[in-house]
Amino acid sequence: MARLIDTNILVYRFDPRDPAKQQLAADLLRDGLVGDDLVLPHQAIGEFVAAVTRVRSDLNGSPLLSRQDALAEAEALMLQFPVIYPTADVLMAALRGVATYQLSWFDAHTWACAEVCGIPEILSEDFEHGRHYGRVRVVNPFLGATGQVQELPALYAG
Repeated sequence: MARLIDTNILVYRFDPRDPAKQQLAADLLRDGLVGDDLVLPHQAIGEFVAAVTRVRSDLNGSPLLSRQDALAEAEALMLQFPVIYPTADVLMAALRGVATYQLSWFDAHTWACAEVCGIPEILSEDFEHGRHYGRVRVVNPFLGATGQVQELPALYAG
């Protein structure tokens, strides 16, 4: 089963401020490469570069990655994982996601990529864990890292 990866997983892989999330993100991406079951929305790559190159006051004014390293990592991600690029159908679905689910534009666009492409699951901490948005269920893979455990509803009602 294919799963869509949200930006936060890509960023946590390089974020030393939360070692548990960092390790979990690295494991998810490694396992996804081995299992060939992860897909990236194109916007996650751009958001990743912006997030990891942002100056962080809690890291003595340093970013998580230099611009050069972030761009190299973005290229590597594009080579390692299938990337979904926007289409008119994705754009229309994202507009519906904003209206129907009151998602932010960026979250709606991420959801729309999964919905339109038939990807049944998004891995993200930015949506409501376990909630179904259309045909897509969201899983927060970091709940276990924070000691929180929540049961997921069935992927499809039977």
